[in-house]
Amino acid sequence: MKSVVLGGGIAGVTAAYYLAREGREVTVIDRQPGVALETSFANAGLVAPGHSYTWASPRAPKILLKSLFVDGQALRLKLNADPHMWAWCFQFLRNCTAERSRQNTTRKVRLCRYAQSQLQQLTEAERLQYDRISCGLLYLYRDEASFARGTQNMSILVANGLSLETLDAAQAIAREPALAHARDSLAGAIYCPTDESGDAHLFTRALKAACERLGVRFDFDAAISAIEASGDRVIGVRTPAGLVRGDEFVLALGSWSPVLARQLGYRLPVYPVKGYSATFPVGPDHRPPELGGVDENNLVAWARFGKRLRFTATAEFTGYDTRHTPADFKSMLQVAGELFPNGADYGRPSYWAGLRPMTPEGTPLIGRTRHRNLYLNTGHGHMGWTMSCGTAKLLVDIMAGRQPELDMTGMTLK
Repeated sequence: MKSVVLGGGIAGVTAAYYLAREGREVTVIDRQPGVALETSFANAGLVAPGHSYTWASPRAPKILLKSLFVDGQALRLKLNADPHMWAWCFQFLRNCTAERSRQNTTRKVRLCRYAQSQLQQLTEAERLQYDRISCGLLYLYRDEASFARGTQNMSILVANGLSLETLDAAQAIAREPALAHARDSLAGAIYCPTDESGDAHLFTRALKAACERLGVRFDFDAAISAIEASGDRVIGVRTPAGLVRGDEFVLALGSWSPVLARQLGYRLPVYPVKGYSATFPVGPDHRPPELGGVDENNLVAWARFGKRLRFTATAEFTGYDTRHTPADFKSMLQVAGELFPNGADYGRPSYWAGLRPMTPEGTPLIGRTRHRNLYLNTGHGHMGWTMSCGTAKLLVDIMAGRQPELDMTGMTLK
């Protein structure tokens, strides 16, 4: 059985690994010169079931509307003429009710917990190294009102089996001494002891090596221009080298999945949401945090990877534009300086912007399509690193004819 995986990001490479473990002959195709060079390259690095809340919440429409007139919002809407964006936004707004928010968050946290267990098993089995820290994550709140709201919201995660602790400012600093300078600006924190952090790019590179040991072939610098089908089966995909044929195909192209799928008549509810990151070197005189986490009031995340400290922020609805300027990172760097003034060499930033492939619900699309040999593994959004091993395992169970280990409601093509 020849399996062709379209996409060499974390979703594609994890799918390739599990397929190869099934004994498939696997080929991965990607337009980049290596794995994980787009969405997975410089993301937040948090493996965070403790942050599984859906973005489509009752508060989201007001924030998006405000972003049209006020700079510095964590969610930003930039108007353009793309009809696909407007269709996606309409579906997103439909999910911004309290009932749907709870339902979607429940599905996300269950998937994230399952996926983390698969990640841990894979990491141990293959002895992967990716600057992993497994000491929990902190979710900080700057004022009493937001802390109370966060404490109330965490009940949905706890009800689904996640362990969370509420900490006052002093307790948060005891957990992470590098926050001592920010003591007066903290109301409290929620601590998830089972959350982790690690470099998704390093992980994917290490997993690629494991895939190659299993016989997986990687075709890089191979942009896919077309999917060719006959009846209800895909025949192959067109690249500069010609038609790549296979017995089964996995669409794992992230934000570009709906673009290619339109050729076959699919309207995948996936749209890019732009995020920004800045990574700084850490020297012997710096005092970086050990634990990763999120400043919930500013939606700025941070994580340490060995001698690097990374901050990520912003969800910008602006289409497929990945351009950025130093001004885009101003608010993020201000938060970095407030929380960890001596955390890293802030004068030597490495800036990056990438696209998160989001569905309106926040849950990915996994499994079968109308074409009998075409499968989906896409739409992971801001939780792709957390979800990747779980969605790949669920996908391969479906492809192998097994019952998935998790309820797939809300995660399949309708």
